[in-house]
Amino acid sequence: MQTDGAIGPSTLSLKDLPWQILWDKERCTLCGRCTAVCPVGAIELKVFRKRAVNVDVDFSKPGKRGGNVFGTFYGIHQRTSPAFACVGCAMCTLACPNDCIGPVAADEADKLRFHINQGGQAERRGGRRNDPGGILDRIQFTRISMLTDPALDAGRHEFELTTLLGRIYPPEKNMEMLRENGWIPPVREIYPLIIGGMSFGALSPTMWEGLQLGVTYLNEELGMPVRISTGEGGCPPRLLRSRFLRYVILQIASGYFGWDEIIHAIPEMKVDPCAIEIKYGQGAKPGDGGLLMWHKVNKLIAAIRGVPEGVSLPSPPTHQTKYSIEEAVAKMIQSMYMAWGFRVPVYPKISGTSTALSVLNNLSRNPYAAGLAIDGEDGGTGAAYNVSMNHMGHPIASCLRDCYRNLVSLGQQNEIPLFAGGGIGKSGNLAANAAALIMLGASGIQVGKIVMQAAAGCLGSETKRCNICNIGRCPKGITSQDPRLYRRLDPEDVAGRLVDMFVSFDTELRKIVAPLGRSTSLPIGMSDALGINDKDAADRLDIRYVV
Repeated sequence: MQTDGAIGPSTLSLKDLPWQILWDKERCTLCGRCTAVCPVGAIELKVFRKRAVNVDVDFSKPGKRGGNVFGTFYGIHQRTSPAFACVGCAMCTLACPNDCIGPVAADEADKLRFHINQGGQAERRGGRRNDPGGILDRIQFTRISMLTDPALDAGRHEFELTTLLGRIYPPEKNMEMLRENGWIPPVREIYPLIIGGMSFGALSPTMWEGLQLGVTYLNEELGMPVRISTGEGGCPPRLLRSRFLRYVILQIASGYFGWDEIIHAIPEMKVDPCAIEIKYGQGAKPGDGGLLMWHKVNKLIAAIRGVPEGVSLPSPPTHQTKYSIEEAVAKMIQSMYMAWGFRVPVYPKISGTSTALSVLNNLSRNPYAAGLAIDGEDGGTGAAYNVSMNHMGHPIASCLRDCYRNLVSLGQQNEIPLFAGGGIGKSGNLAANAAALIMLGASGIQVGKIVMQAAAGCLGSETKRCNICNIGRCPKGITSQDPRLYRRLDPEDVAGRLVDMFVSFDTELRKIVAPLGRSTSLPIGMSDALGINDKDAADRLDIRYVV
């Protein structure tokens, strides 16, 4: 890094940054609110020295005439160092009482991307890709039942918008297993929209509490069996010992963070968790482990995860003791079943890749596997590198379709539920995207990023606005462990917005499902109801080509 006043290869000007701060000196009262709320320290109060030329035109006076006059004034200064570059969150605008400051996007390609990797550190992004929209937004629902009651009025008709999580055998198979093993695979009836894994550590305490409050309200007041995954990292001990654990899917991942706390709490659990999710991969970084940076590992997070305070926590790319999916099924899934007395469904979560079929074929031969969650390449995470998010992974639509058609060929399409995630609703079309994936074969949908946007007001965008989830400086307090930041977020407000989001989704999903004439169950695999105006996509997904 260059020192002040020196010009060298690392020196940047305001023109080189993606965001420039515009400041109106005349309206500013120098209250300092903007500098106080800036999450990255991009602006600071500074003393400026201004030179003015004084020309004395009175020639009657002898001696030197005119000269330089120097004055000083206080103002707002934007820093150009890559470490303090403005992220465009506009918190300064929100805090300013005089509306005299705000970020403006650069009018040319910024050079910061070539300077941010100082010290060999690759660029990370806060859980977004560069390509909004996609195949899911282009799919149309073309099969409309004109003579059924649901098509007349979706609002008046009663729907069963629930799905099943667990190995689903026909009654005769269940009776056979009960006679031979004294055991029937546990099955849960849940809502098809699941809040995916966002860990206690990645999210702030207020955000996590708000999500849990919202899920509890949806279950106990509105009767919607919504479930939320903890993500890797464990959860607060009081949740493990509360009756609200039934609404939670506990996730175990390659780092095993937080699992000592969970295992020790099993004898004291009042209820069983909804399910156990074993994470082998994420869509945003398939084959790569996550990273919780040291900025977020405070005393509380360190205690829950069983690690020293203030150290970075990288997850290994794979489970250290599992070297194949066969071994994972034999050891991990069965051991988790045993831990809860075979009462809780256990299933793996994998990245959407061309190897997903191999995983599914193995699971189809094991009676313990309760399902399979697949995370497509558009899945967002604050722990991903740009190179992983932009160049690795498999689109969820085609990966899911391959897996479902494979189950059909095995005659097990109603036996092993598939759960799809990765970029669903990233253009705002959550219900339409979810309905399309359900008709392509998904039993449920996992979402994460849209929850942060809808329930907590995430400021990030595809234009790389904000997107600093990974460093713990979230201006809204969503992904920060700094009390000065996360106290900006009210858990009750988060809960209220989450409830609104699910009620809106429920209404829109009913509006899509009703005209299909399917009012008693979700239209899982009902691909004859879909069409798209892309011949190659239609052939790939085996749906109708429409023009």
